[in-house]
Amino acid sequence: MSHSEAEFTADSAWSGGGSPFAINSKKLGMWLFIVSDSLTFSALLIAYAYVRLASPNWPRPFELWPGIAKSSLMTLALLSSSLTMVMGVAAVHRGQRSRTVKYLWATIAFGVAFIVLHATEWVTLIHEGVTPWSNPWGAPLFGGTFFGLTGLHMLHVTIGVIYLAVMSWGYGSGRFEADDVEVSGLYWHFVDLVWMFIFPMIYLLSVNYKS
Repeated sequence: MSHSEAEFTADSAWSGGGSPFAINSKKLGMWLFIVSDSLTFSALLIAYAYVRLASPNWPRPFELWPGIAKSSLMTLALLSSSLTMVMGVAAVHRGQRSRTVKYLWATIAFGVAFIVLHATEWVTLIHEGVTPWSNPWGAPLFGGTFFGLTGLHMLHVTIGVIYLAVMSWGYGSGRFEADDVEVSGLYWHFVDLVWMFIFPMIYLLSVNYKS
């Protein structure tokens, strides 16, 4: 191989700086995580649907007030957080550092509101006798599937709140770039999207209209 051919080969090889998939490594990594996590939640939702249909005594514990009202408020909080996240990503692409940080903290505030509301709902159900192994209204698997699904989702929201807090501090101090904020937005939108499946399947299909 001549010197010119060797130089061409060395220059044309991918050295890690540019992605062969026309996407940077951070976004690619987050998309791979989202795809894998989507499979996890899909499996859990399918399992929940199967157990629910197979159990003739599946309970309907959520009254319109306060159960459905509270879960609807949680949904509103997450939808609002998605809006502020979109505005934050738009601001970061315009180079508006301080405004981006404000939108990130607004997103965090909505996420914390969701966690607090969800925690109070858990406390209420536990006081009524619902556990991961039993419940006083019928099928014992209700407690396990409810706490499993909502608990895993709430864990994701909690991780997202911490993630965005670190991102807000890091981007505000110049340690992170615009791409980092955009990648955190991908994670947050994924968490919100998962709730859009959990909310109707667990809550709206288990409304107690008789109370």
